[in-house]
Amino acid sequence: MSDDLKKDPFKDYLRETEPGKKDRGYAWYTAIGLQAVDGLKTSKYLQDTAVKNIEGQISIDDAERLINSYYEERPDNSEQERTKEADQVSLRIARILSEKSFSFTPNEYISIHRKLFTGIYSHAGKIRDYNITKKEWVLDGKTVIYGSASELRATLEYDFSEERKFKYKNLSMDEIIQHLALFVSRLWQIHVFGEGNTRTTAVFFIKYLRTLGFDVTNDIFAENAWYFRNAMVRANYNDLQHGIHETTEYLELFLRNLLLNESNELKNRYLHIRWKPEEQDFEAVKQDIETAKQDIEIPDSVSNKTKQHIRHLFGEYGFEAFFGRTEVMEVLHLSASPASELIRKMLAMELIYPVKGKGKGKYLFKKADA
Repeated sequence: MSDDLKKDPFKDYLRETEPGKKDRGYAWYTAIGLQAVDGLKTSKYLQDTAVKNIEGQISIDDAERLINSYYEERPDNSEQERTKEADQVSLRIARILSEKSFSFTPNEYISIHRKLFTGIYSHAGKIRDYNITKKEWVLDGKTVIYGSASELRATLEYDFSEERKFKYKNLSMDEIIQHLALFVSRLWQIHVFGEGNTRTTAVFFIKYLRTLGFDVTNDIFAENAWYFRNAMVRANYNDLQHGIHETTEYLELFLRNLLLNESNELKNRYLHIRWKPEEQDFEAVKQDIETAKQDIEIPDSVSNKTKQHIRHLFGEYGFEAFFGRTEVMEVLHLSASPASELIRKMLAMELIYPVKGKGKGKYLFKKADA
């Protein structure tokens, strides 16, 4: 998440004693944070509009009219379209999370997708009729095996039926979290829609958790949306030949923070299939990340967008983990040319340096005293 968002008052609203402001603040903070799963960032205008809604100065309907008018006055281009999508979907997520109504049915799940993406995707609210694969950074470019197009509706209905029959009575919190992790990861693995599955699943899951009596009004989804997605990837991937097994352990850590207010470290690089914790000095990594702001000095002349990219990348890798163009592309959702250009800029600013023995084109962030 960008530094600009961290500086704005969204997080402060989560500590509000006034229920209305706290609930609206959570809805907006989560809605904006969830855009990170598709590499999207909202506009400053959207964030300012959100604050007005949280403060009660305007209604959610007023906010929607303002956002629509804002984009009607601006020419279309590819970059603007991505920001427009982030703004519109954020507003729609905030609206849905603010509503009390909910039904635990496949139709509700499909309806949420339709509400979020109407006018953005032509397939909004439609079950896909083709098979898909997606290269995942966390899997070194490999893909999860998603649900077969011919069986999606039946698979979706089966998962809902099994969850309805499941009894939580007399279970410990550990057992409840393990089951919830399995349920949401299986729901996501079906990948019912062509695009927008993670945001739809997250919104549905939050609403479902509320029906189970969980408060779910903290900053975990807002600040760890991409971790949430990567954790679901790892919960659905096997490569037994190389000793990799599907596991919900990462998703359980996320849910423990979300539901029990624990402080488990949620770092995307820990989920990578090549991550070897025994080779890392965890205390050094933690210290490096905590001192990131004073150690990574980005010139003022650099654009805000480039600063955001650099800080996001540093947040994932710190000083100890190396990366290359492929990782930059995956983490920041960039194509090859912009990823190469960002690496060139960081080299010119002496923020990173090439490392040997890790393959061609690998880099580390440079410490201030290095």
